[in-house]
Amino acid sequence: MPRLSTATWSCSAVAVGALLVGCSASVNVGTPTPEMSSGKLAILLAKELAATTGRPKPDVACPEGLAAKVGTTTRCTLTAGDGDTLGVTVKVTSVEGDQINFDFQVDETASPAPQ
Repeated sequence: MPRLSTATWSCSAVAVGALLVGCSASVNVGTPTPEMSSGKLAILLAKELAATTGRPKPDVACPEGLAAKVGTTTRCTLTAGDGDTLGVTVKVTSVEGDQINFDFQVDETASPAPQ
C-alpha cells in the first residue's frame, strides 16, 4: 500500500480542515459515561481522512478514548510514510442517545520524524 509524503498529507490536511465540518459515530452505552474507544476513534478518523482526500487510509493513533460529553477534546496522531507526524484535534459537538457527534481538525504543520 503506497504511503503519502508529509508534504502531501500537509496539503491534504489543509483541505480536510476546510472541507470537513464534522463526523458522527456511535458508541456503546454500557458504562455510566459513554465513551468511544481510542481504537474505534482512530479507525473512524482514518476512514474519514481517506474519504475526504481520496487517498489510502493513513496510519492514525489515538492515545485515549473520546467521552460522550459536549466540549470534550482529545488529540490523535497521523503518521506519514516518511515518519513525519501531524496532530489531529477531535472535539465532541453533541451527543444524541448513543451517538457521539464530533468535529476534527488536522494540524497544518507536520512534526519531522525522529532522526
